[in-house]
Amino acid sequence: MQDYSDIREEVAKLCAQFPGPYWQAKDKVREYPSEFVAALGEAGYLAALIPEEYGGAGLPLSAAAAILEEIQRQGCNGGAVHAQMYVMGTVLRHGSEEQKARYLPRVATGELRLQAFGVTEPTSGTDTLSLKTVAKRDGDHYVVNGQKLWTSRAEHSDLMILLARTTPREEAASRTEGLSVFLVDMKEALAAGTLSIRPIDTMMNHATTEIFFDNMRIPAANLIGEEGKGFRYILSGMNAERLLIAAECIGDAKWFIEKASSYAKERVLFGRPIGQNQGVQFPIARAYAQMRAAELLVHDGIAKYEAGNNAGAEANMAKMLAAEASWAAGEACIQTHGGFGFAAEYDIERKFRETRLYQVAPISTNMILSYVAEHVLGMPRSY
Repeated sequence: MQDYSDIREEVAKLCAQFPGPYWQAKDKVREYPSEFVAALGEAGYLAALIPEEYGGAGLPLSAAAAILEEIQRQGCNGGAVHAQMYVMGTVLRHGSEEQKARYLPRVATGELRLQAFGVTEPTSGTDTLSLKTVAKRDGDHYVVNGQKLWTSRAEHSDLMILLARTTPREEAASRTEGLSVFLVDMKEALAAGTLSIRPIDTMMNHATTEIFFDNMRIPAANLIGEEGKGFRYILSGMNAERLLIAAECIGDAKWFIEKASSYAKERVLFGRPIGQNQGVQFPIARAYAQMRAAELLVHDGIAKYEAGNNAGAEANMAKMLAAEASWAAGEACIQTHGGFGFAAEYDIERKFRETRLYQVAPISTNMILSYVAEHVLGMPRSY
């Protein structure tokens, strides 16, 4: 996979303007990093995947992965922007020419933010086919009622990709039919009072929310692709999502490893660097090996995705292994620093909390293992 060293270098320079104290302050009061997001937008990184004809850079997924990995490696938090990278793939791959021309140029310039992804619900979790949010056709509109959970950055997004049921499950031709994808103008719905957002406090600053739809009207022109085929559209976007988040985890792991190894060389106890002790060396070395193995699978998955092949297995396994690698690196980093690892000023504990999320979101490790068992190894579907 191309290294994109020039892009990484520029991203690192931008991130240097937002050092640890900036993120610690935001984390302490759970405030969205608007200045950081604006800087990324002005530099064109949020439009990396948008084709040049719509004002973007027209780069492949591997470039987006390099951008997000470098953000994490520099100690920043790409969670504030990563959704725009993968959410827009649904519009790029399945949207009409009118939808692309109407929205993508304004997303590219930063006039509009497309960061909200309304899929998960309180009663269905990752069982997407059981979602209950309903969109009923009413003339040239759809009327939506229901609820979404863990819709991150909804308060900071103008547009949302929404998955809703348009055909009752019992009437659908198959278990994967009957779901449709819509592009929602959130500002319009908020002004009409048909959409409401409730922030959810979490252990990390992730700006996640719960969303309620009360007879929200969506123009039929905002239906993406064909009615009832939305599940397959979302699946293709989910593979990109998993690969990009895996790249972020690789960046986190590199940050932890670099911080731990540097401290192990500099910290002197009993007249010698603590890194001279195998008990300190080995966890860091093992974390590095885990990171490199996961990184190779991330590259393999991205290569398959960019070639137009089914990268489902690689995307899921890469996300799982990269999340585990970043967590192991975080463990090693805290252990190396001892008590200082828990001190906010060292910034390790913030990154430690943030990287833990990715063993659960956007899909848990157990769900990935179930996917591999069934779809890769051919074992019976688990329940």
